[in-house]
Amino acid sequence: MNQPIEPGFAAAGAAGFQPLYREVKRLLTQSLIEGEWPAGAALPSETRLAQRYKVSIGTLRKAIDELVAERIVTRHQGRGTFVATHNANRLMFHFFHIVGRDGNMEYPTTRTLAFRRGKAGAGEAGRLSIAVGEPVLRIRNLLSLSGRPVILDDIVLPQALFGDLTEKIFTARDNTIYHLYQTRYGINVLRSSERLSAVLADADAAKLLQVKKGAPLLAINRTALTYRDTPVELRLSLVNTAAHEYASDLGREDRG
Repeated sequence: MNQPIEPGFAAAGAAGFQPLYREVKRLLTQSLIEGEWPAGAALPSETRLAQRYKVSIGTLRKAIDELVAERIVTRHQGRGTFVATHNANRLMFHFFHIVGRDGNMEYPTTRTLAFRRGKAGAGEAGRLSIAVGEPVLRIRNLLSLSGRPVILDDIVLPQALFGDLTEKIFTARDNTIYHLYQTRYGINVLRSSERLSAVLADADAAKLLQVKKGAPLLAINRTALTYRDTPVELRLSLVNTAAHEYASDLGREDRG
């Protein structure tokens, strides 16, 4: 249970004192991490939360404003504030950046090609903040747009966070991958860090993406992050950009 904050309290941190609303935000985030309010659940009213933390409505509202801006919670006029949930809209407007050359956005069709268990290499361990050799899950997906394969995804997950995940559970999901993470494992992907580069298709990628060996591909190295920027997933996407391109509108409002 969160401890109440006395009026006028300012939390000390590495950089000194911070505004009171930031401490309220920290405590709200901790409650979300602990699952007090699961995905889709309504937060208590602002009045109740202000009483809980013994702060003013203005201070409480400023803390929630930051959580809204970070897409951790969403406000619905006349209904209240809810824990944000992953769905197709959120995927398309926040995490999926491949569009047609005409700018058309299309939800991809996904086929799982491989699901296996392995051990984290040094690079993977560093990016996932786990020890070298720790168990990981390796998943390969082929994503098609307009019936043609466009994206080859290789996903690496720390097994410790996804204890009972099997290929059957993964492929039987009825929503997005991130929705599965959130609803089954309590892992809420809040943002991703991506690095782009150009690569040439090897024989395997060329066959799956139906391009010539040596054809240029866009490589997207993504680290998916949850609360407090904790990494929960690595993903390498190889994209055939013959008819598609990468598009990211920074600051675009999340419609999901």
